[in-house]
Amino acid sequence: MRKLLRNDLCWCGSGLKYKKCHMDSDLASGAVPGGKVKPPRGIKIKTPGEIEGLRKCGSLTRDILDLVGLRIGEGVSTEEINSWVHEYTVKNGAIPATLNYNGYPKSVCTSINNVICHGIPDPSEILKKGDIINVDVTCILDGYYGDASRMYIIGKADKEAAKLVRVAKECLYLGIDQVKPYNDFGMIGKVIEAHASANGFSVVRDYGGHGIGTKFHEEPHVHHYDAGFRGIPMFPGMVFTIEPMINAGRYETKLLKDNWTAVTADGSLSAQWEHTICVTDEGFEILTG
Repeated sequence: MRKLLRNDLCWCGSGLKYKKCHMDSDLASGAVPGGKVKPPRGIKIKTPGEIEGLRKCGSLTRDILDLVGLRIGEGVSTEEINSWVHEYTVKNGAIPATLNYNGYPKSVCTSINNVICHGIPDPSEILKKGDIINVDVTCILDGYYGDASRMYIIGKADKEAAKLVRVAKECLYLGIDQVKPYNDFGMIGKVIEAHASANGFSVVRDYGGHGIGTKFHEEPHVHHYDAGFRGIPMFPGMVFTIEPMINAGRYETKLLKDNWTAVTADGSLSAQWEHTICVTDEGFEILTG
């Protein structure tokens, strides 16, 4: 790719001249298309072979969530969900990444209603009609990590809960649409918070997405709220998660005594969807899709 001139059309496809679109932000970050630039320190660009490994693990993660979708329902315990995830993961030659991760005791995270993330499965926690639940699966296959989560509605949810689940999914895909070479990472949070706010919801700030590869959590951290221009460009070969957590009430969180379960501080509902994304030369690939 040749270096863009001021009056060339911008690389992002906006139809605007480069000087009227991304030129200033590219110059500030050093990410001038066609220039000899490198990713910020600590961010690893994956090789084609590594991306293929992540793609295979992402496919298994997707299959696990498909299995949960077929079995989940009223009267199921979150411990049963944990058993399904654990058994299917191991059966397919992989390892549940969350099990014993920094002391986390289970193979999946199950977050119901006002639980934002990291809910711990329990035999006494039984799903009932109207519940909304996030099931967050991460597995390790041949040394590569795949991380994704989905919302499931048990029976029929009320209007607010159903809207929250829908808007949270829309936020995820709006964020994904911002993934393209040399775009600033700040654009992800900008569009997510704008959409959530327009629908009367808030975006959790205490947790975010993250780089992923042969480690569970790598650089960069991915903000889901509008943190402004971050000066971190996206380069082809970067792999990271986008996983916005959207609250029906305020964005503040509270950590329970188990030091894992994060809930909304005001008791409002929360919803989250997640994918693992790879930046390509043209835009993005959803590795867990």
